[in-house]
Amino acid sequence: MKLDPIVLEGQHVRLEPLSLDHVDALAEVALDPDLWRWTSERAESVDELLAYVERALAAQRAGTALPFATVARSIGRPVGSTRFANADLQNSRVEIGWTWLGRGWQRTAANTEAKYLMMRHAFETLGVRRVEFKTDALNERSRAAIRRIGAREEGTLRKHAVTMSGRVRDTVYYSVIDDEWPAIRRRLEERLAVGSRTSA
Repeated sequence: MKLDPIVLEGQHVRLEPLSLDHVDALAEVALDPDLWRWTSERAESVDELLAYVERALAAQRAGTALPFATVARSIGRPVGSTRFANADLQNSRVEIGWTWLGRGWQRTAANTEAKYLMMRHAFETLGVRRVEFKTDALNERSRAAIRRIGAREEGTLRKHAVTMSGRVRDTVYYSVIDDEWPAIRRRLEERLAVGSRTSA
């Protein structure tokens, strides 16, 4: 498994490798404190957003991550970001996370399709056995979104991480494994098809 840069194309979103060229466009939607309320990192200013992208690119150079800009195809502009991270070749697993979307793109097909594209790539191209997700135990919206895509809750790591605000958070872990992927893929494709007909 190697996280080579790739474009993942859907009907609603295009995931393209994140670069410094995306910073100005992302700044139009990212500088919202509510986006970063539950995250371990934050980007509430252009300088913080630039540092956020630079850290993501450093992880990519180290071979453990592949960050994306989430581009809304309807407007051709980035509206958020997500990434593969904590890639573990020996144990055939990868995490999907560091996901955020501008306020106007939340609760739309954008997140569902991005997760679908990434899991499809992880299981069917990278050949992983396990895709992991994690979130702050207090982030009920994120927890519900992860459950909706079919991931199974595995447990809570207490006092697992320190956020940039200094709060010590509990982290809830979820996963999808390769045996479950075919059924989850079908359900996600059905949901996306219904959403496309509804928005047409």
